[in-house]
Amino acid sequence: MLKAWRWYKHCLAAHPLKTQVLSSGIIWGLGDLAAQAVTRVTATKKNYVFHSEDDCDLRINWRRVVTTSIFGMAFVGPIGHFWYEGLDRFLIFRLQYPPKSMRFVATKVALDEIIFGPMDLLVFFTYMGFALGKSVTQVKEELKRDFLPALIVESGTWPIVQVINFRFVPVRYQLLYVNLFCFLDSCFLSWLEQQQDASWKQWFRSFFVDKVRRRGG
Repeated sequence: MLKAWRWYKHCLAAHPLKTQVLSSGIIWGLGDLAAQAVTRVTATKKNYVFHSEDDCDLRINWRRVVTTSIFGMAFVGPIGHFWYEGLDRFLIFRLQYPPKSMRFVATKVALDEIIFGPMDLLVFFTYMGFALGKSVTQVKEELKRDFLPALIVESGTWPIVQVINFRFVPVRYQLLYVNLFCFLDSCFLSWLEQQQDASWKQWFRSFFVDKVRRRGG
């Protein structure tokens, strides 16, 4: 394990972008494998009705694994690399915040939650829908159904994860840290999709839509 870590550090120092792209793809692919296992176990225990022949097949859906892995390599790896590096430079050199200070960490967490978090979910749901052969209408409906509940739940967990990340983890390892938690996050997103139009999702949507309407009215 120690040798693997040293090898990773060497690769990261020599080829930072390539290393983060490849590691993101591998971790997201493994995360989808774990997510499929969680989905199958929970669906079997609770006797959920499967919505496609692919879901009924208890074998691994390798197409989905590859699709998710490509998302990690094509989006999370490069975007995350430049996002965390650029955010550090912006806060340190433009705003002149002391590195690792409370103001630095709080601002970085806030910007990550306001900008990167929603964009990541939006791209993930849209890309996965189209990549798995769904129509524009189906993708739109799934975004309406899943985006807001996912954003609300993740907004309650990721700030805690990122406070630790931005306060204690060197910037070159921050994307790796995030990807390791994305391994768990992919299980949550898979479970979320499996819930279809569950009553708790409907409650989330109606609660926040009513709140917006009251403010507007």
